[in-house]
Formats: sequence, structure tokens, C-alpha cells
Amino acid sequence: MSRRIAVLVSGRGSNLQALLDAIKAGTLSADLVGVLSDRPDAPALQKVPEALRWSADAKSFPDRLAFDQALADAVAACHPDWVICAGYMRILGDDFIERFRGRLLNIHPSLLPKYRGLRTHARALAAGDVEHGASVHFVVPELDAGTVLAQVVIPVLPGDTPESLAVRLLPHEHALLTASVALAISGRLTEQDSHPFCDGQPLLKPLALDSSGNLFPSP
Repeated sequence: MSRRIAVLVSGRGSNLQALLDAIKAGTLSADLVGVLSDRPDAPALQKVPEALRWSADAKSFPDRLAFDQALADAVAACHPDWVICAGYMRILGDDFIERFRGRLLNIHPSLLPKYRGLRTHARALAAGDVEHGASVHFVVPELDAGTVLAQVVIPVLPGDTPESLAVRLLPHEHALLTASVALAISGRLTEQDSHPFCDGQPLLKPLALDSSGNLFPSP
């Protein structure tokens, strides 16, 4: 049975496109029931029919709480099993997170807990890191601090710039997101008392993504 997913976006929607491609290919058994954005001009919205779109300019609301309430109500109206933050750049409030706790995932372009927030590629290069990557994690009130469920690692190459590193990471990021969402909607991934479980066992370390796009336990 297909599971229902809603996706939050703010930008061009490359991660959303990866999910759409996986659904079309039959490798992700999900029904996309809504794409929601804090930016009415987000190019990502154009990737889906108008009936699936919801957007509102957060600046038009009296405060953050009012926008979060409107967004949460719009998400709930889609009746999703999982909510995926795929390039959603606005910090979600505590009430929103609590409403969807345990079924709210985010993809972040760093090897968390390194480099929460923005400019992750530049910060990895500035630190002299030899590896970089992306992480999928449960969303909690603290920014990019939820339990990391899965990661993909790529080498930092001599001469890399933030731009080249971002471009090289992106296809791996897409594969990580689709594999993680597939795991979540399969029912194999759960959260119990704020701890993640995979196949009924506590997930003590993030799963790793192999070259075939499959997740496996980290060594």
C-alpha cells in the first residue's frame, strides 16, 4: 500500500524532483499528497499540479506562530503519513514540530552534527575536512539537531570550491533522501520515546548509503 507524503519546499525543488522521479519509476511506493512552501514564487511548486500546491508568504502573517499554524493546518489537511522537508529553508516552530513529531524528516547538506544551519559546503572546506556529505534526520525544535537516521559521504577533492562540492554532492543527496523516505514509509523506521528504531531495533548509528543507493548499517 502506498503511503502518503507531503513535502515542504522553499527553492528550486531538486530534492522534490528526485522523489517525483522515484515515484514515477516505481522505486518509491508513495502518494504525493501536497507540496507546501513559504515562498509563493518557489520554482519547486511548478513541478506538481496546482491541486497539490499550497503556499503563503510568511511575511504577510502577523508573526511566526500565525504562519506556522496556517502551514500546519494545510499539511494536516493533506492527511500525510510522513512530512518531508526537502530544501525547506524556514525554521519550523515548536508547535508545528510537535504536531507531526515522529513523522517529520529533513535532509541537510552536511555530516551532522557538523555544520548545522547554512553555508555547509564553505564551512567544510574552511575546516579542511577530507570528507563531506548529507544527512537525513528527524526534525526537533533545535535546528538540525534531531537524531540522524542516514548519511552519505563523499571525498573532498583538491581544488574543490563550495560550488563544485555542492554540485558533486547533490546526486548523492537525492539518492539518500529517496532511500530514507522509502525506509520510512515501509514501516521499518519508527520513533519510540524520542529514539529511532529500524526493524524493531534501536538505531544506534546512522545508516550509510552505498553506491547502489541502498541503506545499510554503518560499520
